[in-house]
Amino acid sequence: MNHIWINALVSTLLVSLISITGIFFLTLRAGQLQRFVFILVSLAVGALMGNVFFHLIPESFETIESHGLIAVLILAGILAFFILEKFLNWHHGHDVEHLENHPRSYGYVSLMADGLHNFTDGILIAAGWMAGPEIGMATTLTVILHEIPQEISDFGILIHAGFTARKALWLNFYAALAAVLGTAITLLAGSAIENLSHYVLPVAAGGFIYLAGTDLMPELNKDHSRRNALIQLVMILAGLLLMYLVSGSHAHHHH
Repeated sequence: MNHIWINALVSTLLVSLISITGIFFLTLRAGQLQRFVFILVSLAVGALMGNVFFHLIPESFETIESHGLIAVLILAGILAFFILEKFLNWHHGHDVEHLENHPRSYGYVSLMADGLHNFTDGILIAAGWMAGPEIGMATTLTVILHEIPQEISDFGILIHAGFTARKALWLNFYAALAAVLGTAITLLAGSAIENLSHYVLPVAAGGFIYLAGTDLMPELNKDHSRRNALIQLVMILAGLLLMYLVSGSHAHHHH
């Protein structure tokens, strides 16, 4: 059990450190940054979907006998993420060109939403490592690929909301540490509730499907350039391939 704690917490801290990536993009203009971010978003779409269909769902069929329950839990994950985004003003904008329209108050709202988002990431990472090294590694990679464009965007929101670069960087990092809390709570609950991770995995799959399908893909569809469409497709396939390679030779067996 100790190695699960170590792996999960190290993974979560690594993801949290991504919150400071915004500092490396301060010298880029909005247009340049947007061109860079769309490539990362495309890669994240492939990674999210690849993790769902190569890891989380097959693992769920291994560990949960009721196929109907798996379907319900996946749908529950989709609806849970919908509710979070709908009622808590959780918005993952990746279009940095229009962030200047957000007032300073939105910066604080963004921080609260980002903290909740990171808390959820911590839960997903912990559940992945509880299920096994392969799932843990794949989920960590998926979260990292999604977090890079997300954190760049969050940093941009804080800057355009009126915060200094230094303060925005620290506030973003503090919000990212909520992931550690999510990881710790899930690991503690997992110790008390037998097979908790088995039921969290399909919920996580639903959450990843929601993020890819309603958050990231619509952003990609805003770009109508044929050249960029080809780049998007290549990067999505690269994300899928990455998740497939992470799965290695692991075979999923039916009950």
